[in-house]
Formats: sequence, structure tokens, C-alpha cells
Amino acid sequence: MTSIIPARTAPSRVRPASGPPPARTVPGPLAPRARLLPSLAAVYRAQLSRARVARIPLLFVATFQSVGIMVLMRGVVDGGSEARAVVAGSSVLVVAFVALNLLAQYFGHLRAGGGLDHYATLPVPPAAVVLGAAAAYASFTVPGTVFTAIAGSVLFQLPMTHLWVLAAVIPLSGAALAGLGAALGLLAPRQELATLLGQLGMSAALLLGVLPAERLPQPVEWARDLLPSTYGVEALARSFDARPDWGVIGFFLAVCAAVGVLSLAVATWAYRRAAVR
Repeated sequence: MTSIIPARTAPSRVRPASGPPPARTVPGPLAPRARLLPSLAAVYRAQLSRARVARIPLLFVATFQSVGIMVLMRGVVDGGSEARAVVAGSSVLVVAFVALNLLAQYFGHLRAGGGLDHYATLPVPPAAVVLGAAAAYASFTVPGTVFTAIAGSVLFQLPMTHLWVLAAVIPLSGAALAGLGAALGLLAPRQELATLLGQLGMSAALLLGVLPAERLPQPVEWARDLLPSTYGVEALARSFDARPDWGVIGFFLAVCAAVGVLSLAVATWAYRRAAVR
């Protein structure tokens, strides 16, 4: 009888193909991580070019505001240490208006509009984004601060021999205030709150920096010591003396530098925290 079940055949051996074995796919090397200084320079140039177009009218407003405050205070303050405090506080107020107020608004808008996602996709360190933006906004205040200091010196008849101290006061105060402004903008849950905090910070710099410290109540003096721009104001005010105490000026500049490093570190942490959300 013939079976309808096919017979089971033994499996045939497949002879390996002759020739060399197939090449193993090796992944290509990744691009090296961007270094801090080149990334910082790129962000700084981008922010500075943007600020030149969009912030010139606001810089004019900040300078006009500071000069107007000095004119008003001229009717109250005649000279001496109070005049030096008014001129120094009004000059640093230009830095506070741009580096603190506008930078808080910028980072608040960047966070609310999803702009942080763009920076998060770039192969740049978070510190480069914060430091580049802070440096651009701080350096943007140089013309207004110098003009305000010269105008105040002429208005109150103060010596301009040591105005070169501004070369240290502007970057150190700018770093401290810009770090604070960036942290406020990045930590604020809403854009409107970031704008409000920036305005409050600038108002604190106005009230606590321009008014002479001798006329402030003791609790307000303690709040003044917590303001980052206070130490830049004190260093600039003491440079108007006939014989400046450079040890005290150097101490205030060192404190201002330490506060600037701390505030920029907090701003960098706030950027990382906001970028991952």
C-alpha cells in the first residue's frame, strides 16, 4: 500500500559560502561636546546682536531715568557723602534696569514661549547660555552707566579722576544683578510673575541704592546689605573721595564678585531645572 504521508527526509547541510566573513558595522564617533568658552562666545555674540536692535530705546529710558533722579536729588542733597551715594547709586541703577529687570523678563518670556527647548537641543553647556546672556545684557549697560556717572560728577561737582573704577564696577555689578535677574525669570512659574519680580528688583535697587544709607532705618539697611548691587555702589561712591581707601574699595569689589559668582551659579541651576521640565 502506498502511504500518502510524505517521507521525512534528512536535513541537508548548507555549506558556508566561501570568502571573507561579513564586516562588522562599527558606529561612527560622536561629535565632541562643545567647550564652555567657545559656546559662551557664540551665545554672547548672538545675544549682543539681538540686544543692539531691541534694547537701545530701553537703554535710553534707563539712562534718562537715572539722570532725572540725580536732578531731583540735587535739590535735596548739596554735597559730601550723600552726593557721592546718589551719583554712585544712579549709575549702578542703569545696570539694574537692564541686567536685572530686562533679563528677568527675557528668561520669563523664553520659558513661557518654549524657547528653552531650542537651547536644550543645542550641544552647549547650560552655564554658557546663562553666562552668555548675562554678559551681553551687562555689557549693554556700559554707555549709559558711564554717561550717568560723568553727568552726576558734573552736576554734584565730584572729581572724575578715579572713574576708571567703573571698569570693575560695571562687570561685577552686572554679573551679580544679571544672575539674580536670570534666576528670577527662570524660577517664576508664570511670565507675568517674572516681569513683576524684575520690576520689584529694580525698585529695590532704586530705593536702597540711590538714597544715602545714613538716612535709612536700621531694618532697611539690613535689606540693603542683601542687595547684590549695594557693594558696587559702595565701591564707586568711595572712589569719589579725595584720597580713596583702596583697601575698602577692593573689599567691596571682592564681595561683589563673590555675590556675582553665587547668583550666576543659582541661575545656571535654575536653567537646568527649567530646561528639563
